[in-house]
Amino acid sequence: MTLQEIIDDSRKIVFFGGAGVSTESGIPDFRSVDGLYNQKYDYPPETIISHSFFVRHTEEFFRFYRDRMVYTDAQPNSAHKKLAEWEESGILSAVVTQNIDGLHQLAGSKKVIELHGSIHRNFCTKCGKFHPLSAVTETDGVPKCECGGIIKPDVVLYEENLNTEDIENAVSEISAADTLIIGGTSLVVYPAAGLVRYFSGRHLVVINKSEIDAGDAELVINDSIGKVFGSLK
Repeated sequence: MTLQEIIDDSRKIVFFGGAGVSTESGIPDFRSVDGLYNQKYDYPPETIISHSFFVRHTEEFFRFYRDRMVYTDAQPNSAHKKLAEWEESGILSAVVTQNIDGLHQLAGSKKVIELHGSIHRNFCTKCGKFHPLSAVTETDGVPKCECGGIIKPDVVLYEENLNTEDIENAVSEISAADTLIIGGTSLVVYPAAGLVRYFSGRHLVVINKSEIDAGDAELVINDSIGKVFGSLK
């Protein structure tokens, strides 16, 4: 079956996406040739975006975070828009994303499970008050709350656990889906990648620029997800 035929045959699609969904919006991924892991900093990016680094080198963390993790000018691409369109039409029940950029919501998606959090939510580590993204982007150094506490992005850093409720919601949606489309992810980041095993529906589709272990996928497309989704009716 073609992807279009699978979509037409689906009643309850869940989309599971990673960094590759947003690269066409100008947000670099982590593991490609020109991704974050291959750029040069005083510390490896994986170290900088860890909980212990945030605690010990907070100012350096925010210097990197503002420079390489936040892209306020990024706009949804054809993949984000198509998913929102499917949700509006009733055939897509949820987007499960490893991305933190909020582009799915900007495109119009409402049921978005953000496994790794969002740059658009920020909270005070002292009093718990939530702050908008501007509290981080429009300040220098370490952003502080009115109470004096450090404002931390509500994103899951290395060494931190995923939100239990988000995992449960993702498992519930994936388990109930008749079609699971995996897009723009290498499926190597756990525990998020392990959620795929809960799928027992009819159609499993994998769309990724580079080849990955697609397991029991019915259809594998090695191409840009924006290009693939843009060609659908």
